[in-house]
Amino acid sequence: MKPQPAPITFTLNGQPVALDAPPARRLSHALREDLGQRGVKIGCDAGDCGACTVLLNGDPVCACLTALGQVAGATVETVEGLHDDDLLVARLKRAFHRHGAAQCGICTPGMLTSATALLRRKAKPSTAEIEQALGGVLCRCTGYRKIIDAVADADRSEAISPTVEPGRAVGARVARLDGVRKLDGSEIFGADDWPEDALVLRCIRSPHAHARFTFGDVAAWQQSHPGVVRVLTAADVPGRNSFGTIGPFIDQPVFAVEATRFKGEAVAAVVATPEIAWQLDLTTFPVTWEPLPALTEIDAATDAAAPQLHAHRAGNILTRGLVQKGDAASAMAEAEVVVEGEYESGFVEHAYIEPEAGFARRVGDRVEIQACTQSPYLDRDELAAVLGIAPEAVRILPTAVGGGFGSKLDLSVQPFIAVAAWVLDRPVRMVYSRPESMATTTKRHPSRLRMKVGAGRDGRIRAIEFHGDFNTGAYASWGPTVANRVPVHASGPYFVPHYRATTRAIHTHLVPAGAFRGFGVPQSAVAQEQLYDILAAKLGLDPLEFRLRNALTADQPTVCGQVLGSGFGFKACLEALAPHWRRARAEAQAFNESSTGRHRRGVGIAGMWYGCGNTSLPNPSTVRLGLKPDGRLSLYQGAVDIGQGSNTVVTQIAADALGAPLDRFDLLGADTDQTPDCGKTSASRQTFVTGKAAYLSARKLRQEILRLANAGEDATLQFDDGTIVVAEGDHRRTLDLKRLPPDARGFVLLVEESFDPPTSPLDANGQGSPYAVYGSGAHIAEVEVDTDLGLVRVLKMTCAHDVGKAVNPTLIEGQIEGGVAQGLGMALMEEFFPGRSENLHDYLIPTIGDMPPVESILIEDESPVGPFGAKGIGEQALIPTAPAILNGIAAATGIRLHRIPAVPDRVRAALLALRRSSA
Repeated sequence: MKPQPAPITFTLNGQPVALDAPPARRLSHALREDLGQRGVKIGCDAGDCGACTVLLNGDPVCACLTALGQVAGATVETVEGLHDDDLLVARLKRAFHRHGAAQCGICTPGMLTSATALLRRKAKPSTAEIEQALGGVLCRCTGYRKIIDAVADADRSEAISPTVEPGRAVGARVARLDGVRKLDGSEIFGADDWPEDALVLRCIRSPHAHARFTFGDVAAWQQSHPGVVRVLTAADVPGRNSFGTIGPFIDQPVFAVEATRFKGEAVAAVVATPEIAWQLDLTTFPVTWEPLPALTEIDAATDAAAPQLHAHRAGNILTRGLVQKGDAASAMAEAEVVVEGEYESGFVEHAYIEPEAGFARRVGDRVEIQACTQSPYLDRDELAAVLGIAPEAVRILPTAVGGGFGSKLDLSVQPFIAVAAWVLDRPVRMVYSRPESMATTTKRHPSRLRMKVGAGRDGRIRAIEFHGDFNTGAYASWGPTVANRVPVHASGPYFVPHYRATTRAIHTHLVPAGAFRGFGVPQSAVAQEQLYDILAAKLGLDPLEFRLRNALTADQPTVCGQVLGSGFGFKACLEALAPHWRRARAEAQAFNESSTGRHRRGVGIAGMWYGCGNTSLPNPSTVRLGLKPDGRLSLYQGAVDIGQGSNTVVTQIAADALGAPLDRFDLLGADTDQTPDCGKTSASRQTFVTGKAAYLSARKLRQEILRLANAGEDATLQFDDGTIVVAEGDHRRTLDLKRLPPDARGFVLLVEESFDPPTSPLDANGQGSPYAVYGSGAHIAEVEVDTDLGLVRVLKMTCAHDVGKAVNPTLIEGQIEGGVAQGLGMALMEEFFPGRSENLHDYLIPTIGDMPPVESILIEDESPVGPFGAKGIGEQALIPTAPAILNGIAAATGIRLHRIPAVPDRVRAALLALRRSSA
């Protein structure tokens, strides 16, 4: 009889453990699945992201690359073991909290363990030492700068408290109200929680961009694989076998029928017990593929019938967009100076560190889905249609979201686990692998843009003609939104009297393109802002002066004919950048004049604007606020916090609108059974729209309290346990809340208010009021180019943004820095190739060493519509970074990049071409 191997013993977080598991098992999986250390995050299983970093005998290692057998007799520390009774750890966590270094929180455990190891070696490390120590952990949210600041500041013992004086929360640097959970490893993400008896689901996916398929003997395959409980196909979907996001464009099947339209499309799902699910060799599944011709380029866009794409839709053009004002053609013909250009960009991957994950269970005639999502109510309605049941029979429980940026607006694991749980009446969970996530989820739309700008000798823009083609992939996703939003924004925040912009969203046999921080506006900004620099040079104007001369003001009509009125501070952003522009240009000139080497420096600038919310569509949020007999306040708001900070910001707004202390609030986060609909977390709308709904709810509750006390609007409220003291001048009245009759939910007062931004539909020419509020801003990029290698290094970014009212400056800075990081990646390194770069080793995103210092300048031109004047910031922070960097490259070298990213070989090829043409 073969002897059983001895358990593997080691010390985990100070306690001895013995694990009876194969020595080759990944340490990351053993820690999470066998020992409950869910603070160890799995982002890639390949050692690329560092989210699973733990300390092995005090040194940071990737747990996903460490075999369980390697830790026998060793000491392992996870984030759960970094206890606050260790002064070094306590100070580090407080510094992370104070600086806002944990945004979505998915990379935070890896950052904390790596930083702990560093600080145990050196109490006051340099910036370079911090970057070196944390360089193996990727972050997609923060832009790394606040993480660096936190580690550098970790020797301070300053405490963190959310308490601020009543009425002073808005504008205060309040630490994230949900920050502690992100720092101690207790936050629940999509892959962190499931019923003990949950089955595991894995999908069978197409290896081809376009193919017909037939199934073999599925029953025999299942019978030959004990532990496989069910195989699901389209025939098992109880309701509608399709989902989508935009009204008539619901076209993506849960499971493909007869043919697939992109590589990675699901045709079936295997549901199995956990013991065998991960070991299944799905290449043995009985499916036969017949590859078909695949359309992969948008050059072949046509209105003719193209049944190979969508039998129910003529042609491969999904939709078109148009905005026109005046007579652009005539004005262009009369313009004294004209510039034009064509620009291209490829797919860009969201690359959030948390792959899609969740579980579903059937509860009687209802189903509950707990998963990472940006849009719980949209998920509810879509899944109800898929299951053929009423929306009220579906409950969505969003987990914390480890980065979203738009892609988690679309369904991923949810339809599969919902169908499986409904059909089997057993809990089912699913976690995407990193390759599965990157191969199948939405991307930023590839674009091909043509733009022409005409101006007078006075330096003022006369006319713009723009056309953009966007590759929306196999299915619609948010293609219609991109096609409609881009024509509104393609002028940039400048006054243009004559304008014509057209767009097309075009189908191909590639992964669907969808929402990604900016909805197409970052692509159009690359064209517009480079052409404005070229035009300024032809006119003999400084690039900043050209932008100041043409900057849209509040009393001028936009290209849609909308006069914004007060609350549009773009010109103030440019003016705030003026001294930085002069300093940076002088420094670059001095460097270039003194340098005899191959490095050249340049400074670029770019502006932006962005409409907050949906384009000319209803966009409401509803918030409920209740007062309990003990004097505590329950804030029901369903805005999903994906790292941007809505849990904190919306509470700050409600606190000041009511006049209550921030620490009196209990936040009840998104849950379609409990919280009202606050819409999608997208389009920079949550601070503006949900924040305004919270403001209105709080003001209504305040009026109810004042009515009970027979007090006027100027009265102040003092909340104590079970009482509210209402003071008005020398008069004070105490409301004994315990004497008020509670309602069925236990509240003595309960209010609910909604807010829908005032917009109007666009007419046939795109004229109207598509957005109630626009955010605006401008970035300066200081760059250095190695002219031999084509390598570009960004030295500093200076970013001015009109945020209306800075509700929480720390969180706004974090959004700007994170946006800069993604804009830098878009400019210099990020391009996704389906089938080739489906991992975080081949697909590069900025690391901590790539990020320059970022100086944020917050302009507060208060919006009359937003809560306390606030606007959104999440989307706009990304938009001007890439064009500013590209303009900086041109200033340094004289080359213009017409396809991004500006990877070294493209930059070097352009430099060589310039040298040849000069010769």
